[in-house]
Amino acid sequence: MEQRIAGTKAKGAVSVGRQERVSLTLVWDLTDAPSLSRAQGLVSPVVACGPHGASFLKPCTLTFKHCAQQPSQARTYSSNTALLDAKAWKPLGRPGDHTSRDECRIHLSHFSLYTCVLEAPAGREARKWLQLAVFCSPLAPGQSHLQLRVYFLNNTPCALQWAVTNEQPHGGRLRGPCQLFDFTGARGDQYLKLKYISEGWENVDDSSCQLVPHLHIWHGKCPFRSFCFRRKAANENEDCSALTNEIIVTMHTFQDGLETKYMEILRFQASEEESWAAPPPVTQPPPCNRLPPELFEQLQMLLEPNSITGNDWRRLASHLGLCGMKIRFMSCQRSPAAAILELFEEQNGSLQELHYLMTVMERLDCASVIQNYLNGTQSGSPPRLRAGAQENQGLELDEKL
Repeated sequence: MEQRIAGTKAKGAVSVGRQERVSLTLVWDLTDAPSLSRAQGLVSPVVACGPHGASFLKPCTLTFKHCAQQPSQARTYSSNTALLDAKAWKPLGRPGDHTSRDECRIHLSHFSLYTCVLEAPAGREARKWLQLAVFCSPLAPGQSHLQLRVYFLNNTPCALQWAVTNEQPHGGRLRGPCQLFDFTGARGDQYLKLKYISEGWENVDDSSCQLVPHLHIWHGKCPFRSFCFRRKAANENEDCSALTNEIIVTMHTFQDGLETKYMEILRFQASEEESWAAPPPVTQPPPCNRLPPELFEQLQMLLEPNSITGNDWRRLASHLGLCGMKIRFMSCQRSPAAAILELFEEQNGSLQELHYLMTVMERLDCASVIQNYLNGTQSGSPPRLRAGAQENQGLELDEKL
């Protein structure tokens, strides 16, 4: 699973003939994060750059994801300590100094530990995006009980990978795509309420409602809650086997006091016939096809303004498979059009495919820009790559999980 943590160096950061091996370590000990007040929320992983204290002739750049809804309220912190020593977290600059819409970008003079904290001004409401991840073990024939677990995670790749790793000893697998949740620091605890179980199954737990303390989520502790189900015993004259070879569950989750205003519905389904229990082959994700910078900026400028007919960045988001909640998430970003174009890059779409989508959307202005670029590159020099697609030379990066 891609962690979206990266380190790059400026040209000349390492003297000629010198080779420096460094590591980017995702810290999974949740106690290593800063001690936070009720007004502060953790919105990123803790990243350790090693070797501790290493410095270069020119600054290196560290980038990692955050899940704050307002980047201007997100503040980066550093602990100038070794990974295994007691941490001494201190803020780096002011809120918003090192954050873009969903990413922290820090220019490093030396290597240490880094993270990001949400700090809303007095009287302002701080919010962050969660991802709700449902895990379950395989449903085997004759199995009498089944437990599913719902994780409340920061909406970052690192947090989801933490949950995937935490589930491995139990044989748990992620069931379906994660769902986004708009979580606010000014509200109360989170509830997970069981609303429906398919016929032939019953809830074993004493309650059909589970509570997650607010600060466990706000401080990024990756909490989960579980429900355990049992197959009902069949009556003498009734065959329940056809009913119990699959299970369907519906749950509602919401913050205290907001059940009637904002709630997410979680649906879960598993059956004995599914082959999902087999672990997928481990494959290296292919590199992203980056759009050329000048083309990216032109398309961003054209797609950014909201159109009355809706054939702007929102229509492109729908064509790329985003649902209403995820489109709402994108609308909160500093540049929704840039976010959608980056999503297209991550799906490794080609310029020809993007040209076709713009034609279908009746955005002939965008289609024309793409066509003009294609015509120019076919007869001219090869296109430049956007930042992130260029290779780092002279500096080896070793990401350790």
